[in-house]
Amino acid sequence: MPDTQLPAPRRWKALALATAAVLTALAANASPAAANDDYDSTYYKNAVGKTGTGLKSALHTIIGPQSKLSYAALWEALKVTDQDPGNSANVLLIYSGKSRAKSLNGGNVGDWNREHVWAKSHGDFGTATGPGTDLHHMRAEDVQVNSIRGNKDFDNGGSPVTGAPGSFTDSDSFEPRDAVKGDVARMILYMAVRYEGGDGFPNLEPNDSTSNGSAPYHGRLSVLKQWNEQDPPDAWEERRNQVIYDTYQHNRNPFIDHPEWVEAIW
Repeated sequence: MPDTQLPAPRRWKALALATAAVLTALAANASPAAANDDYDSTYYKNAVGKTGTGLKSALHTIIGPQSKLSYAALWEALKVTDQDPGNSANVLLIYSGKSRAKSLNGGNVGDWNREHVWAKSHGDFGTATGPGTDLHHMRAEDVQVNSIRGNKDFDNGGSPVTGAPGSFTDSDSFEPRDAVKGDVARMILYMAVRYEGGDGFPNLEPNDSTSNGSAPYHGRLSVLKQWNEQDPPDAWEERRNQVIYDTYQHNRNPFIDHPEWVEAIW
């Protein structure tokens, strides 16, 4: 603290400088990005400083090596990755936001099932081990809400979705609730970087269409970019990324660690 023997003007200036230093230190410690600094010097070292196609290519090489799960194994994995922090017996459902018992996994009304955020028909990869089972875009969701979403592209607008407050849909698009808009965007763009057509699977890419059908594209890119900005990664999303890295696939979603890389590439 400043010396109380200093003249008043100098004492107040010293106090202001000391306060600013404390606030700066607190902000640095609170920054989510600070937790990812270690990965910049190791995991991401060949990507840091790049932009555009160079960054995308570097990230593809970095996140490509991964352990792969079977479709059946996703049930137990999702019970861990999507666990409700307020109730360890439950999972959180992505679009509805509801907490549901882990034991209610299945295909009946009232159950939760395995949602492919990048719709598996967009590239026709189904449930094949690889893109069809990649935990970075698999989420728990209510059976009926999952059916309503179907294989629609993502965009703003539509009518309210029954069972998923804050979500909307129309004939060719689905808008998730605000709290997970960024999550959805970062999952879609992870898939576009991870799957480039070189490992027997389609080259997945985002575009600005909402009528992609079975083509290996997913939209709407301009809206996904907005959602990434609007809803930055939170502690739950960061924890999920870490669990997938540590326990299951041993690769990361770079857009959770560095959401600014979305704009740097697209």
